[in-house]
Amino acid sequence: MNYIDLKEEDEKKPLIMQRADPYIYYHTDGYYYFTASTPEYDRIEIRRAWSIKALADAQPVVVWRKHASGPMSWHIWAPEIHFINGKWYIYFAAGRSEDPWWIRSYVLENSSPDPFCGQWEEKGQIEGQWDSFMLDMTVFENQGKHYAVWAQKRKEKTENSALYIAQMENPYTLKLPQTLLTLPEFDWECRGFKVNEGPAILKRNGKIFLTYSASATDASYCMGLLSCDENADLLNSANWKKSDKPLLVTDEKTGIFGPGHNSFTTSRDGKTDYLIYHARPYAEVDLDFALYDPNRHTWVKKINYDKNGFPVFQ
Repeated sequence: MNYIDLKEEDEKKPLIMQRADPYIYYHTDGYYYFTASTPEYDRIEIRRAWSIKALADAQPVVVWRKHASGPMSWHIWAPEIHFINGKWYIYFAAGRSEDPWWIRSYVLENSSPDPFCGQWEEKGQIEGQWDSFMLDMTVFENQGKHYAVWAQKRKEKTENSALYIAQMENPYTLKLPQTLLTLPEFDWECRGFKVNEGPAILKRNGKIFLTYSASATDASYCMGLLSCDENADLLNSANWKKSDKPLLVTDEKTGIFGPGHNSFTTSRDGKTDYLIYHARPYAEVDLDFALYDPNRHTWVKKINYDKNGFPVFQ
């Protein structure tokens, strides 16, 4: 079979139009699976293809729609598709029609080997140590244990969101207490809004790299980095080192504005890592309505590594 490889020129244009918060998962069946926030924020759809590039033309299939009212009835955001212990899971955030900003994290489960078949069952809300604004959950495995990382408003409510980590009892239950990893503190994390959100995990070179997005969702939006030795206690915040400079920012020369909310995937041979992220092709956007501007597109960028084994995106 002739697979389409990504080339350098593919980084200069969007892979998929009007899909924010993109997530690509390369499965053992040989397919790349893609999901993202749709402009209407009213559904979860997935698509798959034999190559990253072919995802652009793959037919999306709706696997779940928002409720008419109550929880999970508004702002359906940032779905991620994962395969854990023989079952498929989609993690996502949602508000409620009575209060669109009552955002919490939820999960769907499908026991079919093929996520396009079977039934997607609602496993309900994933509850943190306290009840507050909570979104952008991602999960990963390290040394036989599964962990979740997510964004949540602290009890102190001094910023919009901070990042937390916890081990998982099962794919829909956190093993509490949770650990604070990072909160907005640098200028580039506090432009427009004080935000740390959209965590993503990359395991390479003996380390666990955690990227995240910061600031308002206009051209200020950018990506930061935490790192931890893969053999360290991941629940000890002291083991995570935070970069004081952003990893990826607006680049007017290339026409990429507000890059962020990323995921990671690999080439089929596992030799090349790719950053999957969203960005706008222009800077001008009303901050009050930035989330409703549909033109956050999915982009792909090859990842290089420096002499210390750290990822380089710029």
